[in-house]
Amino acid sequence: MGSRTVEFVLGLIGGILGFFGALAALLLGGLAGAIGEAVESKEVVDSSSFIVVLGFAAIIFSIVGIVGSVLVRNKPRLGGALMLVSAIGGLISISWFYSLSFILLLIGGLMGVLKKNNEA
Repeated sequence: MGSRTVEFVLGLIGGILGFFGALAALLLGGLAGAIGEAVESKEVVDSSSFIVVLGFAAIIFSIVGIVGSVLVRNKPRLGGALMLVSAIGGLISISWFYSLSFILLLIGGLMGVLKKNNEA
């Protein structure tokens, strides 16, 4: 079993930053909903509730990324795959709020999946 510290750290930081990005999306969606209620705009309220749903999805993807980073030490392919799913899913759900997390989780996930074990 090789050392997978780099993959672990990239996944952990990416998951944590993704969590904060998801909270920012939730905050933005809630603020837009409040403004939409104030100006009585049904379109703004509907789109803000969609942003909130995508923010919750991004929280789930961030948790999956953190779990993947923990698993990458003992099961590198599974952990790497979970980080890749987290990276792509988070980017699809909240786009720019997840961009830094996407990069970190993508690199860590690819390293977990593609890196050879140094067992001799």
